[in-house]
Amino acid sequence: MKYYSCLLCLLFFSVTASAAEIQHIWLTHQSHQPDKIVVNWSTSLPGNSIVHFGLAPDSLTTVKKEGNTSLHHVEIPLAARDAIYHYRVQTGKQFSDLATFKAYPTDTLRVAIVADWQARPDLSSLLKDDIHLLLTAGDNISNLWQTCGPGKPDCIEPYLNLIGAYPELFRSTPFMPILGNHDREVYPRGKQPPEHAVYDVEATAFRRFFELPDEEWKWRFDIPEFGIRFAALDFNHISDMGTTWQTCHPLDRESEQYRWYESMTQKHPGHLVTLYNERNATMRGQLQGEWQKLFQRGTLCVTGFGYFAERAEVDGVTYYNSSLSGTGTQYPDPHSKFLAGKDSYLLLTCDQNSGVLTVELKSLKNEVLDRQHFSPRSEK
Repeated sequence: MKYYSCLLCLLFFSVTASAAEIQHIWLTHQSHQPDKIVVNWSTSLPGNSIVHFGLAPDSLTTVKKEGNTSLHHVEIPLAARDAIYHYRVQTGKQFSDLATFKAYPTDTLRVAIVADWQARPDLSSLLKDDIHLLLTAGDNISNLWQTCGPGKPDCIEPYLNLIGAYPELFRSTPFMPILGNHDREVYPRGKQPPEHAVYDVEATAFRRFFELPDEEWKWRFDIPEFGIRFAALDFNHISDMGTTWQTCHPLDRESEQYRWYESMTQKHPGHLVTLYNERNATMRGQLQGEWQKLFQRGTLCVTGFGYFAERAEVDGVTYYNSSLSGTGTQYPDPHSKFLAGKDSYLLLTCDQNSGVLTVELKSLKNEVLDRQHFSPRSEK
């Protein structure tokens, strides 16, 4: 009897150890709408990529990608709404624990936007909001070079560390980040521009790690049932354009992202939320105000450039600055309506029946610092 008990124990611990082998799992969207989701994970040993998923843990569908990789991306279809999906990932004999994520809703959509994630703060307040989607306004890591060594643009270790800091959040919530300058800093910046490029403008590691729509350094994502579109632009430290400190893609009238944003904003759902990582007032003044005219086609713009919480109002558009490290130096927008030196994030709540978008600036202590309501574009 003792022999069989020991054998059962060994089998139990063997299965448990195997299930715990895959720890770093994160969810993203590669498609432009939430009818699909990408399950991403990292393994210590390379191999194929398998996702088992479904609405019941004892009845899972399998999607398999052959190959030999340690960084895995598998897109699966999402047919259900107002439901819970169960899933686990597998590479060879390596498994993860069973995890869950929420399908998108039919009544009330909740989306959070964070920025300046370098300090890895406690996100208990955000978790209580029970969000369906997590976005960022840039600067998801401190840099690449401190962890990877200088000059290694394809090193993903800092992003793995980010996922490892919030494992339950990332395996249960779709995540769509945008770029800041820190996300592609491959050499120390220093006091003067050096001979070599300090930043990887192409954001090799970021684009390798995250599966996002379009070119990934810019992207759009629509949730048609709620009449909302999110657009990510690559703006950060634009005053360094043309130097070895240049961090982002060009933004002149002939640039790819200007022409893309101009075309994409000509027609959109009732709400357009634009994300970038440059100071709002600086962006409004670019190209003799041409970028501001494009922003006026939307509902609001969100940045994480400054280390404070702010709302500004200009020509019918609301501009937010939010930061998880919100106690830094304040330099108010000339049109600032609300300003606070608090660690903060944005919570967007959209009601499907009315189409009204509610935006709250919230502190990490679960305080609502500022609340605004926006009607759909057709009602403006």
